Amino acid sequence: MKFSKEDIKQIEDYGLTEKIVNNQISQFKNGVNYSNIHSAATIGDGILETSYLEVDDYVKLYDTERDSISIVKFVPASGAATRMFKFLFDFLKEYNPILQSLNAYINRNALRDLPLFLIALEKFPFYKAVLKQLEKTNVDYANLKPNQKAHVIVKAMLEENQLDFGSYPKGLFPFHKYNNDISTAFEEHLFEMAFYGSRKKPLKVHFTISEKHKDKFTAEFKRIEERVEKITGFQYDISFSYQHQSTDTIALAKDNEPFRNEDGSLYFRPSGHGALLKNLNAIDADIIFINNIDNVVVKHYKAEVAKYKKLLAGILLKTKTSVFGYIKSLKSDVLSEDDLNEIGDFLSNKLNFSISEEFEKYSHKYKIEYLIEALNRPIRVCGMVKNEGEPGGGPFWVKDESGRLSLQIVESAQVNKKDKEQKQILANATYFNPVDIVCSIKDFEGNVFDLQEFVNHKAAFITMKTKVGKDVKALELPGLWNGSMAYWNSIFVEVPVLTFNPVKTVNDLLKPSHQLS
Repeated sequence: MKFSKEDIKQIEDYGLTEKIVNNQISQFKNGVNYSNIHSAATIGDGILETSYLEVDDYVKLYDTERDSISIVKFVPASGAATRMFKFLFDFLKEYNPILQSLNAYINRNALRDLPLFLIALEKFPFYKAVLKQLEKTNVDYANLKPNQKAHVIVKAMLEENQLDFGSYPKGLFPFHKYNNDISTAFEEHLFEMAFYGSRKKPLKVHFTISEKHKDKFTAEFKRIEERVEKITGFQYDISFSYQHQSTDTIALAKDNEPFRNEDGSLYFRPSGHGALLKNLNAIDADIIFINNIDNVVVKHYKAEVAKYKKLLAGILLKTKTSVFGYIKSLKSDVLSEDDLNEIGDFLSNKLNFSISEEFEKYSHKYKIEYLIEALNRPIRVCGMVKNEGEPGGGPFWVKDESGRLSLQIVESAQVNKKDKEQKQILANATYFNPVDIVCSIKDFEGNVFDLQEFVNHKAAFITMKTKVGKDVKALELPGLWNGSMAYWNSIFVEVPVLTFNPVKTVNDLLKPSHQLS
């Protein structure tokens, strides 16, 4: 597609090139490929089950090594809290306390979330802040009728000229209450890191955030830093990064022509969490823990959750030692055929790597090259929990165009649900991806891999969005733990559901893992 001089300048200002943008447009026109899921990963077939003794051994291994290696926790935290309050925004939009009773509104719409929220109001960590807001606006809350109480409470929470909770970064929203202290998800990640970070160096935690929220996160850290360091006994090295503008993708109108803003400029959109691969690639550490911002627990569950982080890290350390040892042996070029077969078995049995059926026919020299290429990749160890109906991705064996199987984390949007067989495999999945990942992005010589080399660029998403009331086609890059890690070596490990405690709606804060009692 030919672009004007103004378009090309805008493209270059984004850090993109005309070729990259035209490739994006081609992806829209040609469509993206669905993942061809062969089967769901299960215990013994893609997912490792560990005994109590093995858990303890891996935890001890990690505890022995953790002070001599560099460790960073990487937390995607750019999301806003808006979606947590969807049912409350709907309530404000639809309910008029003058025209109908609260019970009538709840019953007529068969609502579950709203009555639970109102009954448990005092258990939320932000309850006192809302009451203070009502005092500021001179609302005589105690003497209001139930209909009015519910309405003014939600207005105080969500209206832009009041607390405006919907505009908060999710990481800075009040999650937990400890006596007189209120804790955010941001703060809870700092406390959690104290359980499995280095005990001899400042604890490193990196958050990817929206640039507009940088000052808020910085101010929050200054507010809590002294208290957190006093309680944990550790110092912290906190860093932030933003989703790079150069990862934005062009949006198209329905006719596959570039969608334009009112001033005639091209419309570029953020391209999803796959864009964070650049941020991850900039981390210099031996081990990186990856967790979403909202997956935290109150303090008295942290030790148990941390045990399973250490399990994953211990498995990673043991695997890295084997991988690096094998690569060095292969490069020495003094291995027998039996040695090569042993390494092939390790790839198949420990790293879930599908060895080529032609392997036995390869020359000795080519076998060595093949095995080095298979081993010399980033490694990830991912916790998997039993599926309890949570939305999102899961572990599957995926067949590529050549018929080769590989272990992948696949989102439901990547599956063609019009294909009955694919839909059935998806429905039969028994495990779920909680985004509990421990990874190594350095090679055997200590150099950081170029992670772009291990991306399946065909695993992008096309979604429909709206802009000024018009439909637009949006292109999302392969998800960070989906197609962006497609060619990593992967180990999936069963972990208990207690490690997965996301806050998708405000009512999730009522679950035991987010309450002291």
